[in-house]
Amino acid sequence: MKKGKDLKPHIGIFGRRNNGKSSFINMITGQEVAIVSDLAGTTTDPVKKSVEIFGIGPVIIVDTAGVDDVGELGRKRIGKTMDVINIIDLAVLLITDNSFGSFEINLINKFNELDIPYLIFHNKSDISKLEKSTKEDILKEAKTDCHDINTVNSGDLELITNLMREKIPPSAYVAPSLFEGLIKEKDVVLLVTPIDSEAPEGRMILPQVMAIRDVLDHNCICITVRETELEDFMKRGLIPSLVVTDSQAFDFVSKIIPTDIPLTGFSILFARIRSNFEKYLEGTPSLSKLNDGDKVLIMESCTHHVSCEDIGRYKLPDWITKFTGKKIEFEIVAGLDKLNNNITDYSMVIQCGGCVVTRKQLINRLKPAIGNNIPVSNYGMAIAYMNGIFERAVEPFMNRNK
Repeated sequence: MKKGKDLKPHIGIFGRRNNGKSSFINMITGQEVAIVSDLAGTTTDPVKKSVEIFGIGPVIIVDTAGVDDVGELGRKRIGKTMDVINIIDLAVLLITDNSFGSFEINLINKFNELDIPYLIFHNKSDISKLEKSTKEDILKEAKTDCHDINTVNSGDLELITNLMREKIPPSAYVAPSLFEGLIKEKDVVLLVTPIDSEAPEGRMILPQVMAIRDVLDHNCICITVRETELEDFMKRGLIPSLVVTDSQAFDFVSKIIPTDIPLTGFSILFARIRSNFEKYLEGTPSLSKLNDGDKVLIMESCTHHVSCEDIGRYKLPDWITKFTGKKIEFEIVAGLDKLNNNITDYSMVIQCGGCVVTRKQLINRLKPAIGNNIPVSNYGMAIAYMNGIFERAVEPFMNRNK
C-alpha cells in the first residue's frame, strides 16, 4: 500500500461509458494518463492518478468504469465503480448528449447516502449543448447544478478546478494536528515506542513519525524512548507535559508514569482527528457486555505481513478473550476489503487508528455499524479499557476533541 499517496484527498470520476471520463482526467492532470478511445468500456478497473490542484494541493483522481456496462464482466466492473464511492472525498459525475436517467440517479443517491459532495458536468458541449429540460430533471434529483463543459477546450479547466475547490471540504486536504489543544510551545512530549517483530526494519512506523513531526511543529521538545528505557528516563527528573505510548504497552507504561502526568496512546490520538471519537467513547465499555458466541469485527486500515505479534490478528483477540472470559468469534478485515458477513451479525466493531486512510474513508468504513447501533471502539481505547486505564487515557482529550 502506498500509504503517503492514499492519505491525499480522493476525487472520483463517474458516468456512463464514452462520456469522456478519461479525457476529463487528462484535462485535469495536463497529461495523457488515461486511455481515450471511442470504443465503449475502454476503462475497466478503477485507476488512480496523483495530481496537484491549485488551492487544494495534491489529490488522487480515480478513473472508473462506466456504470452502464453490460454482461457478467460488466456487472463486476460496475461493482468496483460503486465501491470507489466509499473512498472518495469528492465525486464528479459526467453526462453527455442530455442523457440523464436511472444510471445517474443511482449514483446521486449513493453520493447523498454517504454524504459525498459532488459536481455534475454535461460533457462534449461542442456536440450537444445542455438543454433546459435536462437541467430541470437534474435539479429535481441532485443537490448541485449542472455545467456545460468540453474537455478539449482548455478554457473550461478554470471553471472545473474552481468548482472543485468550492465543493471539496477543507477537512479532506487540510492536515489536522494530532496535538492541537493538548500541548503548548516548549512543552516536553515523551513518546514511548516499543520495538517488536512487527516494527519495520530500520525505521519508525507512520503514526510515530507523524507524532514526532507534529510535536516539532508545535515548537515543543520531543523525546522518544523504547519502553525498556522508560524507567531510566523518568529517573532523570525531566517531567513531560504529555506521554504518548503504543497502545499495547499501556499496562507497562501506566505503572511507570505518575498519575498526575497525562498519558494516552498513538491510536487514540488518531481517533480524535479521524472523527467518530464520541462513538468510540460510547462504544468501548461494551467490551464488558460481550457474551459467548458474539462476533467481534476487527478492522485494520492497512495491509501488511503478519507475525505472531500482530496486534489486530493475534494480540487483541487474545486480550479480549481473556478479559471477557467468553468464547468470542473474531473476524479481521484488512484495508478497505468488503465484509464476509452482514454488519448486523457483529456485536462490536474495533477499528485501528486509521493512520493510512483519509478521514472520509474511515467515516464511511464505520458508518454501517454506527447506523445499526453496533458499538464501535478503536485499538487504543479498547486496550486502555481492558487495562483499567480507559478514563486516564482519554482524559487529555475531554472537552478538547473536535
